[in-house]
Amino acid sequence: MGYKVVVAGATGNVGREMLNILAEREFPVDEIVALASRKSLGTEVSFGDKTLKTKDLDTFDFTGWDIALFAVGSDATKIYAPKAAAAGCVVIDNSSLYRYDPDVPLIVPEVNAEAIHGYAKKNIIANPNCSTAQMVVALKPLHDRARIKRVVVATYQSVSGAGKEGMDELWNQTKSIYNPVDDVPAKKFQKQIAFNVIPQIDVFLDSGETKEEWKMVAETKKILDPKIKVTATCVRVPVFVGHSEAINIEFEDFLDWQEAQDILREAPGIMLIDKREPGGYITPIECVGEYATYVSRVRQDSTIDNGLSLWCVSDNLRKGAALNAVQIAELLGSKVLKKG
Repeated sequence: MGYKVVVAGATGNVGREMLNILAEREFPVDEIVALASRKSLGTEVSFGDKTLKTKDLDTFDFTGWDIALFAVGSDATKIYAPKAAAAGCVVIDNSSLYRYDPDVPLIVPEVNAEAIHGYAKKNIIANPNCSTAQMVVALKPLHDRARIKRVVVATYQSVSGAGKEGMDELWNQTKSIYNPVDDVPAKKFQKQIAFNVIPQIDVFLDSGETKEEWKMVAETKKILDPKIKVTATCVRVPVFVGHSEAINIEFEDFLDWQEAQDILREAPGIMLIDKREPGGYITPIECVGEYATYVSRVRQDSTIDNGLSLWCVSDNLRKGAALNAVQIAELLGSKVLKKG
């Protein structure tokens, strides 16, 4: 006996990827429905070798459904997630709406699987920010060994993190640079993204950091350890898919870079590709379509007593969003619902 699964926001980048991954991982589905806003009603989406026609999120009755994967943004989630949860359907939400709610678990299964049981307070589980998800997967096994005190991270985030509009803007601006007749001004991003990098993701806060940077700090503390100090600089780069991060870590105890490599090589969800030679590392273009979080460039930081630096790359539409949501559904099934 399988699960009755809802995918809300099925026509977007993440919603489509959720359907792909549910099929790829052979999640035990008895029945599945794709929901979208009224303007996308009837759009066809793929689920394995099946084609689903989207139904109206606004009028859908969640009664009798087991799990709903939400990829509709905070405004719509605020309306529909409580309805689904009240109807007895467990919501796994990809928006930022519930991430900081103390009554809603924020989960990366490789890091804090035990938090799954907290879902019952609101019948809602939060999926973390894409840049946080891959980072904590890399940090967790190292933290278990040597206790992390402080993390300094600079991100190189792809335009797919801003949705289809972001990808279109990069594509159209790149073409326009080679065709002087075209002019594609910045619309989705604050400045030209083609052949440029933009040190702003989301809005600025009074502290001077952006909301994306604040999210990485708050979410790392909630998922991994509230004692860890984190400072982030989040940058949008002209890459279609795949987020990269340069991470500097200060530990309480000394950790040799070779031992760190050994730990990461065995850690769940991680693929260590780290040869000290030209090209002996992973770049975002190589991680597209992959489940793993890739780690490269592991090395000692000689400027502090117990420091390491590393490079971390992952497909943000997968581990950063859709894959993590499906892994949460798998965890919920195996630990709590126990149907499939």
